[in-house]
Amino acid sequence: MGHYCGIDIGASSAKLVIVDESRRTVAKAVRRSGVDYADTAQRCLDEALAAGGLSRDDVDGSLSTGYGRDNVPWAQGRMTEIACHGKGAHFHFGRAMTVIDIGAQDSKVIHLDARGRRTGFKMNRKCAAGTGAFLEEIAYRLDLPLSELNGLAERSTKEVPLGSFCTVFAATEILEKIRSGERVDDIVKGAFRSVVKRIFEMDTVDGCLVLTGGVVAHNPFLAKLLGEAFATEALVPPDPQHVGAFGAALFALESNAKGESAC
Repeated sequence: MGHYCGIDIGASSAKLVIVDESRRTVAKAVRRSGVDYADTAQRCLDEALAAGGLSRDDVDGSLSTGYGRDNVPWAQGRMTEIACHGKGAHFHFGRAMTVIDIGAQDSKVIHLDARGRRTGFKMNRKCAAGTGAFLEEIAYRLDLPLSELNGLAERSTKEVPLGSFCTVFAATEILEKIRSGERVDDIVKGAFRSVVKRIFEMDTVDGCLVLTGGVVAHNPFLAKLLGEAFATEALVPPDPQHVGAFGAALFALESNAKGESAC
């Protein structure tokens, strides 16, 4: 049985997935992207191969995606994260959908028809609003581990709205909220709502709403808030952080079957 590898090197973390010919995930890895993407990619590959009991010769095709996709020497092809997140999300739900991928440095809204063909997309790249970087700054200002934000937001009983989408201004506003005696969990929920509002303004939702990316994986409360904002159920695929890498692996498999290059 053949095996196919997809790696998604984002600005914050690198995710790798190996699938077999039946499109079943047999191994995966994730680690911080760091500053040497080629080294990170190799470490992810070595980790996944060891976990799956595979050797490099067992991998019949490989494809890279994400911010650092051009820095993976062993990848046989590359595609955009727009294509790969759409591919991975459509595999799980198989219908017309709008995929929202919240990343560390940007957010993407991807429209797919019932066959999984992309009909449009939008990206937020101008500032950190609506991205994981915004939440990282909030955690820093509140002197909290990033991993604690989701639990705090879920426990909030009174949301404290933030008036600014700008990360710098919002951070200053948060300090003022603390000084005025607002509870930390209510401030965090307000920060989550700020992310949701920024994404809501990017585009509309056609078909079902599917959420992918590491930010949603680590902050599932955002899925609830986004569903409320768009007045629909927010669907989250298994292991949303690896959806882009999974989609890349599927493209590698299909390219190999067709005898084509993925580049």
